[in-house]
Amino acid sequence: MTYCVATLLDTGMVFLSDSRTNAGVDQINTFRKMHVFEHPGDRVLVLQTAGNLAVSQAVVHTLQEDAAHVDRRSLYSVETMFDAAELVGDALRAVYRRDAEAFKDHGIEFNATFLLGGQISGEEPRLFNVYSAGNFIEASIDTPYFQIGESKYGKPIIDRVITRSSSIAEATKCALISMDSTIRSNLSVGLPLDLLCLKRDALRVLAHRSIAADDDYFRMIRGGWGESLRHAFHALPNPML
Repeated sequence: MTYCVATLLDTGMVFLSDSRTNAGVDQINTFRKMHVFEHPGDRVLVLQTAGNLAVSQAVVHTLQEDAAHVDRRSLYSVETMFDAAELVGDALRAVYRRDAEAFKDHGIEFNATFLLGGQISGEEPRLFNVYSAGNFIEASIDTPYFQIGESKYGKPIIDRVITRSSSIAEATKCALISMDSTIRSNLSVGLPLDLLCLKRDALRVLAHRSIAADDDYFRMIRGGWGESLRHAFHALPNPML
């Protein structure tokens, strides 16, 4: 399992992914789930993956192969983010046509979801959630973020805090708290993390860093958030029983 979250803001975008895969308690490995397609000054697209690792890797490989050939339609050549989301959906359906029957024969669920966000020159930053069937939805003013993977533990803090007017710094802090809540509650999500931030209209990556267990800021977030929750809990009056 995994946990990825992406937030669309008035000022930019924030993406955060863990890197743990789990095929049982004795088969825990690390695989990056964030992939960047960037031509500075023209476009920057970020793809996050969750679900069956073989499926998601096949889709990413297809997109990277297309991007490596100038004569193919690719994430580097499409004119809009909507077209880019269609391209991801097309790659996912192609993998399904090739592998779905074999998956079914072996009792394996064909399951992979993707978050695709970024900005192409000439249009607004946009964020999409691509489902296993290759169809997708787009983030809106009322729904400025998407999650994939083990999302339920990290959702409450985002729902309470994040709006489109939140700053990149605030959204980053909230995403890290959301990730910490998920890591604490589910062993299938774990470090290291990939954090990436985009500034609106910059058309390049603002910041991209790997966060391990010894990261000072993340350690402060983990300790400070837990302590703040305990203080808030004890500050509330007990019920009259």
